[in-house]
Amino acid sequence: MAYFLKKSKLKRGVYLQIYESFRDSSKKETAHRSFKTLGYVEDLITEGIADPIAYFTAEVKTMNQKVKSEKDKLRREEISDNSNKNVGHFLINGFFNRFNLEREFDLLTIREGFKFDVYKLLKGLVFSRIVEPCSKHKTNIDVLPSLYGDYTFSDYELYRGLDFLGEEHESIIELLNYRYERSYRRNTENVYFDATNFYFEIDNEDELRKKGPSKENRRDPLLGMGLLLDGDQVPLAAKFFPGNESEKPVIRDVISEMKKRHNIKGKVVQVADKGLNCTKNIIEALKNGDGYLYSQSVKMLNDVEESWVLNDNDYRSVYDENGKELYRYKVWTDDFPYFVEDEKGKKRKVVLRQKRMVTFNPSLAIKQRAEINKMVEKVRLLSLSGAKKMEFGEGSKYVTFTSVDSEGVVGEEAEIISVLKEEKINRDLSLAGYNMLITSEIKLSPKTIYDTYHHLWRIEESFRILKSKLQARPVYVQTRNAIFGHFLINYITLFILRVLQIKVFEDKIHTNQIIEFCRNFNVTKYKYDYFNLGSKSVIEPFSKVLNLDLLPRVLKGTYIKKVFDYKI
Repeated sequence: MAYFLKKSKLKRGVYLQIYESFRDSSKKETAHRSFKTLGYVEDLITEGIADPIAYFTAEVKTMNQKVKSEKDKLRREEISDNSNKNVGHFLINGFFNRFNLEREFDLLTIREGFKFDVYKLLKGLVFSRIVEPCSKHKTNIDVLPSLYGDYTFSDYELYRGLDFLGEEHESIIELLNYRYERSYRRNTENVYFDATNFYFEIDNEDELRKKGPSKENRRDPLLGMGLLLDGDQVPLAAKFFPGNESEKPVIRDVISEMKKRHNIKGKVVQVADKGLNCTKNIIEALKNGDGYLYSQSVKMLNDVEESWVLNDNDYRSVYDENGKELYRYKVWTDDFPYFVEDEKGKKRKVVLRQKRMVTFNPSLAIKQRAEINKMVEKVRLLSLSGAKKMEFGEGSKYVTFTSVDSEGVVGEEAEIISVLKEEKINRDLSLAGYNMLITSEIKLSPKTIYDTYHHLWRIEESFRILKSKLQARPVYVQTRNAIFGHFLINYITLFILRVLQIKVFEDKIHTNQIIEFCRNFNVTKYKYDYFNLGSKSVIEPFSKVLNLDLLPRVLKGTYIKKVFDYKI
């Protein structure tokens, strides 16, 4: 684009206009149009311009120099480190546009007197966690500047804001739930709970980070996290606890807090795996007017219950659409004894009405038997070779060790004689493929019991997303509030991803696809607009479902701004 002074000779005299030249894309040639009308030379002289032609020729020259300067600046931007921008996070920004927590954050931060926008920091950290998860320092240097929009914070502002977010993490989760309930109905009839832990690459423990059983078999100090999902498998609450503590009491605390915060009066059925199945959790649920649906290890059953499980009578089969047996089941509703400790540590017997459902999965049985046989073969070879006790690992449960040293003492380094526990091996082989579900809800059908329990895979998947896709660990921040702030950012990110997947896209687009879209949809400055660097195969499904034109190779800057106003 360039400007020139047009001089038209009319009856009254010479008429001046400033014209601009531009590329007509339809005709594929240079065209001209009036940019500014100036008037007749004689009139301009009367207005005080001695030589209008010379005067406006100089002005046009200045305008063309400005255009050239802007083009030079644009060229420098195109090859700078900050020319590439991520716009895929507009999808997550659409969630914030809909939930609009800005006013609540203003009230939450009013007493702190922050000189920076904490709500904007929260959004930037959530976007960064999806686009490129890394340390907070690297996030501030590399990731935040790469986002479309202005997310500029000093290191002090980032860490101060993170501390505040951690300090207020429970209130912020409550705000999220409040806004969520205004858009969607929370299903709290069934809630799903599980726990995991996250390691810290530090040597010494503190009051929060303790060494305990690690999900990754590490020896670093750990932080435990209990996660509660609602009946739609959307995150509802999170609770943190030291890594050396059992997660069994956490489910009671989380559900109690949830019911108080949300004024839930009705029954809530807790769904959890056998790790949370204990007498205290069962009794506490019933005492609070709630119910439970837990799995239970068939290896812990008494002789009567085990005989019922292994007896082939009364089993019913469930088939897929091709006639292949998926599993078979049978149920037993009865009064079952439990033993409860009172305040003095004395045990008393209570009888609970309970429905038990045992399932047998043929495919699982084949897999588990193969694993047992492989382990048995390994320990058999170790026994023949005279291996040390420590070398047997998990297979030691199938071996009895006796010492042959002169003192008759069994030790780790002593020469040992190992004898296979044939009875235990045979029992485990016979119980392969079986699973027991126990519930207080005796009116539930077997299909409902089975389907409800098997929705637990969502919570296990949530932990995988946190640990792999969002890289929630290892954790590099050190202070208590910063740690809570870090996990709050990860929780909110997971929450938004699940809302998009389950509520917005109705499970037709998976969380992993959402993450890939956010990371893939990048642009680079192209003249006054942006060159689309994204992959069509990644972007096209979202372009269709959102009814947005995201596929053009060149995207107008005005259109990108419009996209960022989108509400999910």
